[in-house]
Amino acid sequence: MSLNAIDINSDVGESFGTYKLGLDEDVIPLISSANIACGFHAGDPAVMRRTVALAQDHGVGLGAHPGLPDLVGFGRRSMDVTPTEIRDFVTYQIGALQAVAALQGARLQHVKPHGALYNMAVKNPAIWDAVAEVMAGLDERLILFVLAGSDRRELELIGQRRGIRIAFEFFADRAYNLDGSLVSRKLPGAVIHDNDVVAAKVLKLVREGKVKTIEGPEIELKAETICVHGDNPQALVLVKKIRETLGAAGVAVKPPATFM
Repeated sequence: MSLNAIDINSDVGESFGTYKLGLDEDVIPLISSANIACGFHAGDPAVMRRTVALAQDHGVGLGAHPGLPDLVGFGRRSMDVTPTEIRDFVTYQIGALQAVAALQGARLQHVKPHGALYNMAVKNPAIWDAVAEVMAGLDERLILFVLAGSDRRELELIGQRRGIRIAFEFFADRAYNLDGSLVSRKLPGAVIHDNDVVAAKVLKLVREGKVKTIEGPEIELKAETICVHGDNPQALVLVKKIRETLGAAGVAVKPPATFM
C-alpha cells in the first residue's frame, strides 16, 4: 500500500477569553485539517470565529473538536455520562461551530472527539456510534476521525450504518503496541521526541501501511489522517519536518474530503 496523499490534523482554537493557548497562527498554515475547540473543554465564540477565519485563509479543512463539559480539566477527565448526554453534548458543539462557519461562507469537513471523550470511545465503540448518529443527522458529508488500530471492521460498519465516512487517524509522535493501541503515556518511550525518527515513521506508514511497535515487530496500520501537535516551538519543528519528508517523497498533504 502506498498513498499519494495524506491529511495532517491538529487541535486548535483552544484559547479562552484573555487566556491564549497554542500557536494557531504558526501551526494552521502547516496542516490540512483543523480540529477546532467548541467551548466545552476550551475555546469560546470569538476564538471559534477567528480560528475558522484563519483556517479558511489557508485552505484548511474545518473540523469540530467536541469534548466533555469540563473546562477546568480541559476535557481530559473521564465522566460517567449516558449515550443520550453524549449525543446532546456533541450536537450542541458541532451545531455551534457549523453556525460560526456558515456565517463565513464555509461548512465543516469533519468531527474529531477531544481528550477523554475520544479515549472513552476507543474503549467503548457505542460512543463512536452516538457521535456518528449526530453527524449523520446534522450533515451526512461530515467525516468522523477515529483511532487507527481500533477494531477497523466495527468502525467501518458504524460508518456504513450511519451513512458517513470514517477517517482513521495515526499519531505521529506516539509509540504503538502490538495490538495497535497507543502505548500509555505513563510508560517510558510512549512519546517519541526524535524528529527524524517520527518523520521516518510517518513515511513508512504512508508507503507501506506499517508501523514498528514498541515491542519491536511491525504491524499493519492504515490511516488517512495524521495527528500532530503544534502547541510549542519544538512541536512546530516536527510538523515542518514531517511535511518536508512527505513532500520529498511525492506525497501531497490535503484535507481528506478531497481524496476520500
